[in-house]
Amino acid sequence: MRSGDWDAAWAISDTVLQARAGTTDWHRPRHLQAVWDGTAPAGRRVLVRCYHGLGDTIQFIRFVPQLQAIAAEVTVWAQPALLPLIGTLPGIGRLLPLHDGTPEAAFDVDIEVMELAHLFRPTPSTLPAQVPYLHPGRAARRSRDCLAVGLVWQAGAWDDSRSVPIALLRPLSEIPGVTLHILQRGAAAPGFGLASGADDILQAARMMTTLDLIVSVDSMPAHLAGALGLPVWTLLTHRADWRWMEGREDSPWYPTMRLLRQPGPGDWGAVVARLCRDLRALAAAHSLHSAPDNQDHAGS
Repeated sequence: MRSGDWDAAWAISDTVLQARAGTTDWHRPRHLQAVWDGTAPAGRRVLVRCYHGLGDTIQFIRFVPQLQAIAAEVTVWAQPALLPLIGTLPGIGRLLPLHDGTPEAAFDVDIEVMELAHLFRPTPSTLPAQVPYLHPGRAARRSRDCLAVGLVWQAGAWDDSRSVPIALLRPLSEIPGVTLHILQRGAAAPGFGLASGADDILQAARMMTTLDLIVSVDSMPAHLAGALGLPVWTLLTHRADWRWMEGREDSPWYPTMRLLRQPGPGDWGAVVARLCRDLRALAAAHSLHSAPDNQDHAGS
């Protein structure tokens, strides 16, 4: 998957699936469980379990309309916080809130949302990547002279290496023509920028639609911005997760996403330096574009 040979990855997945035939691993944590047994979903009732993180659900929920087109019925058992948002996906089917018990649904085929990729076997060129595929509605957007940039610097505690030390990001507040909107939740206030985040994900999505750019580490808000078809710059570690592949500054998953990678392990300084340089250039272009005609033609 990293190198772009997804066909080879699906062949490996086939071998793994065959090797565990007739066995289950329900004793493992949910995010480590393999659910699908290879049963074809065509003409059957299918339960899609969302056992991974919020960002994973947002990324892989794109496959549900394909599933809906061949299945007799689709039920998506997803994180309660995501239900209002993923309910805006055309063709989502029936939604149920995920909990610690068993689903209140009858089904013939069981599959985890990330296993949908194995089922449909996309390649980087055939991946369903039309954006936006989530439609939360857009908040009113006011005209402004400054570039409005949303910022998320801290990833989940399970992998703190994805987080950027907030002290390194302070130079962003000094870039002329940029207004920072702090989208980060659950972290200490940075002392700069406007608090613009929301605990409600649907509300956060609508807020994002009012911004010119989202800058985020590898976390749920990056996936959300990508799924909304918004400009997003994602800050990645040197050995980033497989889904971001290798040697690319773009992503086949999200056409509006740009990837900024560490040049070496732990080198956030180089990433932030590049981020500041590119934001200065973008803010200058934005200022020129938004200048009144009488200023654009001053002295003519």
